[in-house]
Amino acid sequence: MCKTTNLLFLAAALSFGSVANAQCDTIASVCEKHISATYIPDGQFYRALLREDEIAEFGLTLFGGTTYRVAACSGLSDGNLIFSVYDKDRNVLYTNKEFNNDPYWDLVIASTIDVTIEAQLDQTKAASGCAVMLIGFKK
Repeated sequence: MCKTTNLLFLAAALSFGSVANAQCDTIASVCEKHISATYIPDGQFYRALLREDEIAEFGLTLFGGTTYRVAACSGLSDGNLIFSVYDKDRNVLYTNKEFNNDPYWDLVIASTIDVTIEAQLDQTKAASGCAVMLIGFKK
């Protein structure tokens, strides 16, 4: 009986994982429209399944002399995801919360900097979902 229960739990977990990955893939496809032809995607996948007030955190290094575009999406329409960019001292460099949750922002980086990008759902618009962030650099 215990083996059967474990197998059923494993099958359910794998099934949920497949559905969650498909949901994130769809959102990533929607989000790609914000990385225009003038930007080259960095090739990384920044994704997290979020519920309620959970926050996803992504760390990256941005190189000086480069213009980056950060696109952030959750759901099939824009404005569901709040994202903030912090420097190593936790100073806010940008947050889209001040701009109606705009789905992207262009960062002009003067010198190389390590940043943390946090993403969370706008709870007035979504209680759960897949957060997708895409980063591109200008050609």
